[in-house]
Amino acid sequence: MAGYPRWHTASAQGPRERNADAVSAYAVAGAPGITFALADGVGDDPGAGRAAQTAAAAAARTPVQSGPVAAILNAQRALRELGGTGDAVLVVAMPFPGGYRIARVGDSRAYAWDGTMIRKLTTDHTLAEYFRARHQPYSPRMEHMVTTSVRTTKPDEISTTEVVGGGLLLTSDGVHKVLPPATIDEILADPARGAAALVETAITLGGTDNATALFVEQPQVDVAAIVTERFPSAAWSSVA
Repeated sequence: MAGYPRWHTASAQGPRERNADAVSAYAVAGAPGITFALADGVGDDPGAGRAAQTAAAAAARTPVQSGPVAAILNAQRALRELGGTGDAVLVVAMPFPGGYRIARVGDSRAYAWDGTMIRKLTTDHTLAEYFRARHQPYSPRMEHMVTTSVRTTKPDEISTTEVVGGGLLLTSDGVHKVLPPATIDEILADPARGAAALVETAITLGGTDNATALFVEQPQVDVAAIVTERFPSAAWSSVA
């Protein structure tokens, strides 16, 4: 849509039985900016896919003025209302004048993009990160064991940050745990390749998980100053 920053999303199933990742982007008529959400279902079953889709949609539809923490709590409420035991990790980015406010649980990530290099904005909620921060030994398997999730998190466990200016990249661990930062930089140097090339490269290099990316190019206007007359929900997910 004219006036909005250009953004791209892509996802691939990889060698899993199903794709349990989901992306949602939503702008409320008369409200500023677009909210972005990327969720990664916990596990490889239909419940994980439904959880990711439900969480991403509920988070993206949260009013910007409520903030990204409220978006994750709305996602939690939606999951609990859905029933079952399906769960997901989630990262949400909401625009404010000059940048984005970000909240996350689990190991989906957000990066800033300055046109040359990415800069990691989030810290994974994993057992490996927990022990690494305390200078304790950990096993490679702990990199994939999350300590928070949409269904289980408490409000004070939701991590937040913000970024001013530039572009934005959201990824599931099937991308960022396969591609080193230098490779991501090289791919994003050509914005037209963007999310699709990140996902394709992650799978080609041997990724064993679903791989999903949402890339927001550097805006030409203030992302929070735009007011839309009509912008329907743009959501993507693949659930077997």
